[in-house]
Amino acid sequence: MLITENTPEDWRALQDEVGTILEECGFDVDVERTFETVRGEVEIDVYGEEVIDGRTLTIACECKHWTRRVPQAVVHSFRTVLGDLGINSGYVISSNGFQEGAFEACQNTNLELLTWQEFQTEFIQTWLEKYLTPTLHSELDPIQSYTEPLVPPWFMEVPDDEVDVLRDLRERYMPFGMLILTFMPYADFMREDGYPELPIRQHITDNIDMIPNQLLDAVGYREFMNHAIEYGSVAIEEFREVKRRNDV
Repeated sequence: MLITENTPEDWRALQDEVGTILEECGFDVDVERTFETVRGEVEIDVYGEEVIDGRTLTIACECKHWTRRVPQAVVHSFRTVLGDLGINSGYVISSNGFQEGAFEACQNTNLELLTWQEFQTEFIQTWLEKYLTPTLHSELDPIQSYTEPLVPPWFMEVPDDEVDVLRDLRERYMPFGMLILTFMPYADFMREDGYPELPIRQHITDNIDMIPNQLLDAVGYREFMNHAIEYGSVAIEEFREVKRRNDV
């Protein structure tokens, strides 16, 4: 499961992507933040703070976009920084993995070694709950009222010639509305086994031709979300245009 299909092209893109994900997970994030320690100044690639029940938890990430694997020396150095600053959790994120000694160097510590894909896996559940679901709810909630069985009151106020227009719109967008419903905050009961895994195409058999291929085939949830908002915004506007032109 991936938050994004995007693969950072260089070290700056990697740390920016890491910072963005942490921010979307609810952290207050600084990229390339400098700290003063007893050993002098150090720069943290990505630093984040999260307040839970009044307590501040800190996280620090070292991002390595190298063509070779990260060696043990980098891990030892970053462990020292984490200790000097009293960081709660640390991550070294590598685009090309780690040497065997690197893993030995972080055993029984608050430091984890992750690839870019593993970093996404580490935070994906938080990202889905704190970012994807609230964003889809904010942007696409109207499509639920327009396509659910109990229609909005204003549907009953349009002229007869517009009833067929609304019926056609509901028929066209109902499969999309049902799909997006599974991600909404009030549909927890539909996610007892977790969020639907991507690509969505593997889960759908009915009305598959009524959902855009970009949504069906996305393998990153951010890309799925962006396609859904783009498509859903058009759908919402079509319903609202009927409402506007009939002044109801």
